[in-house]
Amino acid sequence: MKTPPPSSSFARVAALTAAACLLLAGCSALGGTDEAAGADSAGTPRLKIALIAHGGKGDVFWELVHKGAQAAAAKDDVDLTYANDSDPAGQAELMRDAIRQKVDGIAVTLAKPSAMRGPVAEARAAGIPVVGLNSGMDQWRSAGLLEYFGQDESLAGRAVGNKLDGLKAKHALCVIHERGNVGLEARCAGVKKAFGGETENLYVDGTDMDAVTATVTSRLTQDPTIDEVVTMGAQFALAAVKSVKEADSKAHVATFDLNKELVKAVQDGDVQFAVDQQPYLQGYLAVDSLWLYRTNGNTLGGGEAPVLTGPAFVTKANVGSVAKFAANGTR
Repeated sequence: MKTPPPSSSFARVAALTAAACLLLAGCSALGGTDEAAGADSAGTPRLKIALIAHGGKGDVFWELVHKGAQAAAAKDDVDLTYANDSDPAGQAELMRDAIRQKVDGIAVTLAKPSAMRGPVAEARAAGIPVVGLNSGMDQWRSAGLLEYFGQDESLAGRAVGNKLDGLKAKHALCVIHERGNVGLEARCAGVKKAFGGETENLYVDGTDMDAVTATVTSRLTQDPTIDEVVTMGAQFALAAVKSVKEADSKAHVATFDLNKELVKAVQDGDVQFAVDQQPYLQGYLAVDSLWLYRTNGNTLGGGEAPVLTGPAFVTKANVGSVAKFAANGTR
């Protein structure tokens, strides 16, 4: 069923080239479907595809992923179902629901890979292709996924560490809002590996923004040597900006991920920079790749290398180039 992949070296070169270009450019229930057949849709038999994410309800980041998936579904005339659950057991059950509904393909995130291995194996046994996106860069092949779309989180973390060195930072507080999420842990590990100063991790409850602000404020008050706060999401960066003010700290704020409110914070100088992994693109590619595989046997990256969507730095110098897309709700 799977077409022969190109050579591993070719696939790796393609992925690394994409990454280099990007660097230079610097719980809902399953059942609600997106009935989005565009006027210029593909003209192929209609497929049913499910996107199963780990993101929390109401998170703007996952709204961007969903929008990208909807755009691909409209182009390809796909019957798209989107469902999410931040609890790994709940996410696994959502995937099993999709298998029982005999969908034609599944796109899934692997924030907690061990919880998803069983459902992925069940999908493969049922003849349903599964691709990964956003989380699981180091686990997607061993988990049996067909393709992967996302950011190399370790690489992104190291890039941030190097950037902090360039900014003369000395003590970074890396704020993790979801304990055990392999992608978030990899980011902070990457920062620590590359950064010449001190890096410490601070775990917060990402479901309670007031608690996030309070916890970061408390740590900044306790240790005035912290001169950089690095968060894992745009909304947490905005909370950290409040924390810096409340603690009367001299720390700067930087973050992974982007949204329109964060764009303004970068423009205003409240946030030094953001690392954009292009969630809209991740959702788009995940759905489009499944359509390509089912209709033409294609595999991006040859099924051997991930397709990288980041990291790309957004700073005050280049934020204008993404501002109009952020205003449209696609960056």
